[in-house]
Amino acid sequence: MDSFDPALRSYAEYALNGNGKHLRPALVALCADTLGTIGEDHEVAAVVIEMVHLATLVHDDVMDEAAIRRGRATLAANWGNETAVLFGDCLFAEALRLAASFPTPEVCRAVSSATNTVCAGEILQTRNRGNFDLSLEDYLRVIDMKTAELFALSCDLAAFLTHASDAHRTALKQFGRRFGVAYQIFDDCQDVFGSEAQAGKSLGTDLAKGKLTLPLIELRRRVSNGDLIKLEALFRRGDVSGVLDLRPLLTRHGVLNACESVIRSKLDEAREPLAEFYGWFTEGFDTPDLVEAMALLEELS
Repeated sequence: MDSFDPALRSYAEYALNGNGKHLRPALVALCADTLGTIGEDHEVAAVVIEMVHLATLVHDDVMDEAAIRRGRATLAANWGNETAVLFGDCLFAEALRLAASFPTPEVCRAVSSATNTVCAGEILQTRNRGNFDLSLEDYLRVIDMKTAELFALSCDLAAFLTHASDAHRTALKQFGRRFGVAYQIFDDCQDVFGSEAQAGKSLGTDLAKGKLTLPLIELRRRVSNGDLIKLEALFRRGDVSGVLDLRPLLTRHGVLNACESVIRSKLDEAREPLAEFYGWFTEGFDTPDLVEAMALLEELS
């Protein structure tokens, strides 16, 4: 908090002390603990990545006109869009300042590159608003860029700061990227199938803003031509209440089960790179140590 100008402290406290899931810092910690010990460098890296993530959320809430985030009013709802956009910029800048404090420029390069990719993904998603014909491949490319990139960065920096081998660093980065894709698909499903009380944020914003996500892509594949026309009209209507109109169609065509299958498949893909660790863990471990190590890997996946 103290690194921000005193006039901005109330915004910083509000943004940084929200009740978020902190998945990205958790990945930094889990990967570091798997490879060795968690040090101060890992803590700083976790803060940097979470700050970049928070900056994207502040900007997202402005673009989506979202009123709720993490169970309370968004920064934009409290102080207006102009303040929210500018403070989001402050969060980006502070994250890069912290990243530049490491003795090696590699951390700052990695954070800058990832931030660039995340913003590019958001731009691609914005360009595809209202595109009812968006392909599954293009959808996955966007979420790989805008969400999975920071998951990958969390695992990669944890490995780098623990002086892991190139093979282990690559494996954990692949795990993070694939896990991030699975998580974003889950989050997109929550926007359609969830409740605001459970999610702690405004829902239905994807449909209201013309963002085609996996539930609609799956539904589009399953409906008859007549229902397809109705679905496209509902999509182009662009309001939050459209989610309620969608749910009977989604239920009738088993879309939730289909999405769950995709998520499970992506999680299976995420576990594949972790095989890199199995042989490493068995060397020099007695049975109790090995059990604990494998349990930690299972927690990670």
